[in-house]
Amino acid sequence: MPRPFHVRRLRRAAATAAVLAGLFAVPLPTMAAPAATAPVPGDPLTGSGAVNRTELTAGQLAGGTATDTVPDSAFALPAQAAPPTRSFEGTLTLDGLSTAGGFRALKDPNGYGDAAATRHLPPVDIALVQNGSHLVPAKRGLQYTGNQAWNLAVGPGRAWNEDGDGQRTRASLPFTLVERNANCVHNGALTFLFDHTSISEVRYQITTETCAYFQFDMWGQVPADYRPGPVDGAENLRDAYASEVGDQLPTKPISALATDYPDSGVDVAKFGSGITPSALSTFGFYFGGVHYVGNCRTRQGEYPFCGQMLLPSYSTAKSAFAGTAMLRLAQRYGPAVAQEKLSDQIPETAGNTAWSGITLDRTLDMATGNYTSPGYETDESGRTMADFFAAEPYADKMRLALSFPRKASPGSKWVYHTSDTFLASRAMNNYLQDKAGSDADIFDMLRDDVLEPIGVGPDSLVSSRTDNSPGGAPFGGYGMFWTQDSVARFAKFLNNDHGAVNGTQILDPTLLAATMQRSPQDRGMTTTGTKPMKYQNGFWGAEFTSADNPAYSSPFYVPFMSGYGGITVAMMPNGATYYYFSDNNEFSWNAAVAEADKLAPMPGAAVTAGRPHQTHPCRPGIASPDYDRCRGVPPEPFQVR
Repeated sequence: MPRPFHVRRLRRAAATAAVLAGLFAVPLPTMAAPAATAPVPGDPLTGSGAVNRTELTAGQLAGGTATDTVPDSAFALPAQAAPPTRSFEGTLTLDGLSTAGGFRALKDPNGYGDAAATRHLPPVDIALVQNGSHLVPAKRGLQYTGNQAWNLAVGPGRAWNEDGDGQRTRASLPFTLVERNANCVHNGALTFLFDHTSISEVRYQITTETCAYFQFDMWGQVPADYRPGPVDGAENLRDAYASEVGDQLPTKPISALATDYPDSGVDVAKFGSGITPSALSTFGFYFGGVHYVGNCRTRQGEYPFCGQMLLPSYSTAKSAFAGTAMLRLAQRYGPAVAQEKLSDQIPETAGNTAWSGITLDRTLDMATGNYTSPGYETDESGRTMADFFAAEPYADKMRLALSFPRKASPGSKWVYHTSDTFLASRAMNNYLQDKAGSDADIFDMLRDDVLEPIGVGPDSLVSSRTDNSPGGAPFGGYGMFWTQDSVARFAKFLNNDHGAVNGTQILDPTLLAATMQRSPQDRGMTTTGTKPMKYQNGFWGAEFTSADNPAYSSPFYVPFMSGYGGITVAMMPNGATYYYFSDNNEFSWNAAVAEADKLAPMPGAAVTAGRPHQTHPCRPGIASPDYDRCRGVPPEPFQVR
C-alpha cells in the first residue's frame, strides 16, 4: 500500500569531525592477506584477461573527463576477467567531490536537485580488504556522512585483471546514496585501476534508484588517494565475507522456475508483471528451498551488482522491525509485553491524557484511537505527518507523533500512522532497557537476536535513526534496508521456519501465528480503503477467494509487508514468498499468487481436475518449503471474513 510521505526539508547541518572520523576504519601499514584466509565460493576467476573493452579503458581512467553516464556493463566483471595479480588493502579516498561531475534530474517535483549538495557525492573514504577477486568494505550498510543531503553505503565489489590494463588490477564497487532523514536509495558503481602503491582516477555513476519522488542520473571522474596498509580485523573481514557468500540461499534466475517445475504450468512472466518495467528495481520468488531472482534493470542496462543492490524498507520496517521486535520481546519476557501501555514506557506522554490506556499491541495494529481524519491514509499524507517525516531531532519527532487527538476508544478504529510505529518502537526500547539495562537498544536486539542468527547480511543490519546519528532513536516504521538475499531469508524465517532458528524458537509462536494470519479467530484490525484488508502487528493480510481466481475453491489469507512507492513482500500459506521493489506507486501481485498456487495449492484450495500434475510441496525428490504439511501437521482452516 502507498505510504506517501515525500514532503520533507533538506537540513543544512555542517559535517562534524566526530561523525566523519567514525565513518570508516583507519588503516595502518601494508599487510598481505594471510594464506589461511577462506576463499569466497566461486573463486578463483578462470578468464584469460582478453577483454574487448571500449568504455572506461585504462587510458580513460588515467586522466579523462566524464561527460555522461555509460553502459553499466563497463563496471561489471567481464566473462574473460583474469584473477587479480594485485591485492588491495587500505583506504580509498575520492577527492574533489563537492564540485565534480554531472547531474541530470529525471523526476524532481519538490526541487531537491536545486541544492548543491544534492547534485554531488558526499565524502567517500572507504577502508577495503580483498579476498581473492572480492573487495570487501570494512564497514557495511548505512554510514552517516554529515553531508547536508546524503548518507552512504558501500557494498562488496570485485577485482580482476584485463590485458589492456598493463600491470594494474581493475576494481569495481557498488555504492548507494541514502537520502538523509529519509529512506530513498540511489544505486551506483565506481571503478578504478590500482597497483601496490598507486591508483588511477575513479569513475562513478548512478543510474537507478528506488525512490518515487526523486530520480536522477549522476556521474563523474575524480582523482583519488590510495593509502595502503592493514585494516583492523582484516582477516576476520575476509573470512566473514567468504562465509556470508557461502551461506546465501540457493539462487537461480527466475526463468529456472519453469524448468524446475515443468509440469506445473507456471508462467514466469507473471512475476514482475503489473509494474512499469522502468520503475521495477528487482523482484524474486522463494519456493522449495530455492531463491529465484529477477534482474536489476537500470537506465544504462543491468546493474553490475544485482545481488548487492541496496533496497529501501519503507513501511516493510513496520513488519520486519517493529512487529518482529515485539514478537521477540514476547518470546524473551512473555506475551504480556503486548499489553504494556505507552504511558508507562514513554516519559513524553506525561500529562497527555490522549495517550492513556493505549497498549503496545493496539499501537502496532494502528488502532490507538488518536487521529485527525479517519479517511484511508488521509492523516499519513497530511501536514502533521509531513512535519513528522521532515523532523530530524528526536524531540521534534516525538512531539509530532504525540500530537494526534483522541477520537475513538483504543482498538475500535484503524487509522494508519507511521508515527504510531515510532511510538511503539520507543516504548519497546524503554521496556527493553528496564529489563536488560540502560544501554539496550531495540534495533540492536533485533539485529543480535533475529537478523544475525537467521543469516541476514551486514548491509541490512543498520537502521536509520533520529538526529542523523548512530546514537539516535531508530525510526521504527521505515529506515531499514534490504538486499535480495536478506529479504528472501527474512520471509523464509517467518513463513517457512515459523520464527525458529535451528530448532530454537526465536519469536513467540502464538503471536506469530496470529500475525501471519494462521489464527482464524484473531485476524487483527480491518482496514479502510476500497478493498478492506486485515492489519495485525505491523503486517497486512489479504484474503483471496474464488472471486480472485476460480482455482481458489476455498478462501485463504496472504500476510504481506508493504512499503511506500511500490514494495511488497507476500508470504503465502503454501510456503512461497514473492517480493518486488519499485517506485511508481504500483501494487500488483495477485498474478504471482496465482502462479504460486500452481506449484503447490494454497491450504484450503483444492487441486482442480484441470491441473493433474500439480506439484505438492512435499513431493518426493523436490526440496520442501518446510510448510506444516511436510511435517505431518494438518493446516489450520481458513474462514471467510
